Amino acid sequence: MKEAMEQVHVLLVDDLEGNLLSLEGLLRRDDLVVLKARSGEEALELLLHHDVALALLDVQMPGMDGFELAEFMRGSERTRHIPIIFVTAGSADSQRRFRGYGAGAVDFIQKPIEPDILRSKANVFFDLHRQRQQIAAQRDELEAAARALRDADRHKDEFLAVLAHELRNPVAALGGGLHLLKRRGDSEQGAAIREQMERQLFHLSRLVEDLLDISRISEGKISLKRERVALNEVLRSAIEVSRPNLEAGGHVFTQQLPDEPVWLDADHTRLAQVIGNLLNNAAKYTPAGGEISLTARRVGGDVEIVIADTGIGIPLEMQSRIFQIFAQVEDHRARAQGGLGIGLALVKQLVALHGGTITVASGGPGKGSVFTVRMPLVDGPADHSPSVAVERVR
Repeated sequence: MKEAMEQVHVLLVDDLEGNLLSLEGLLRRDDLVVLKARSGEEALELLLHHDVALALLDVQMPGMDGFELAEFMRGSERTRHIPIIFVTAGSADSQRRFRGYGAGAVDFIQKPIEPDILRSKANVFFDLHRQRQQIAAQRDELEAAARALRDADRHKDEFLAVLAHELRNPVAALGGGLHLLKRRGDSEQGAAIREQMERQLFHLSRLVEDLLDISRISEGKISLKRERVALNEVLRSAIEVSRPNLEAGGHVFTQQLPDEPVWLDADHTRLAQVIGNLLNNAAKYTPAGGEISLTARRVGGDVEIVIADTGIGIPLEMQSRIFQIFAQVEDHRARAQGGLGIGLALVKQLVALHGGTITVASGGPGKGSVFTVRMPLVDGPADHSPSVAVERVR
């Protein structure tokens, strides 16, 4: 945008090449682009492709003269705003001036041309044109900012509505459980009620922690406790945390981990949280008895961690937005199990804090998803074949 605003185009129209070169020499300046035409038709062609700050037209030209060209320009929405100065060698009598101003001219310049007068008049229109460019750029920026604010306001309203709904459920369950515990002394039933309350409390705590993490990252207040950690230890921690969700769906879970140690400079807890979130998502959005795999391997100086599933997939139009905060596929809300659409946004930000990247690929609805995390290694690249373990978790 800045480069476009620094350039100013001027159109010179004269049937004599020598006159065009003289005008070009008089107006020459670093920020000026001179367009030259030797006929009205050639000038109209140039006006189709360029935004012009000023047109200097020779009055007397064979074929289409300067007045006729000006009338064509005034008849077009694209060119009617362009200031026109007529350059004439003849006498500027009242009739000629009347016709010129009627065709849209802002001024006449007599030949031989006074260089200082020409430059002074032209510079006024060049400066006005640049001001219009700046105003248009500021208008576009304001419109973009207004759109962003509207989107943010809409996301806020949607988020508050979802949050109110999702928090109401566990809070109501906790309140109801406490009420029943007060009324009933049956220890067996009391244990079942407490178990239900613990599940709801865990869900409520997870929502609050996710919200706090997103807020901390957005404000730059989250800090990683980075140290030299073994990749396999991180992955096994994540698998262990995710095992209840994998078991609940009866999925076939495959893990392929490097045989030899792979070291990362990472926060063990946060990186395990990343992989755990991805595994939990895969379990959540894969129908019962589906297949989920975790594969880790060296790729050059990086490690690549791939979580793949045979789940319900992600529509193509949603894949570019799936890591945005509060982004959820509308058809997947029934499987979201109280999620707010912040899990993947949190994952992406945590991966970025580790200097890594995350991508998603899916063939579309019903064709599963593949999430790939790539992070730099501490030690140099090496080629290790992964070991394979397959288990059915129920």
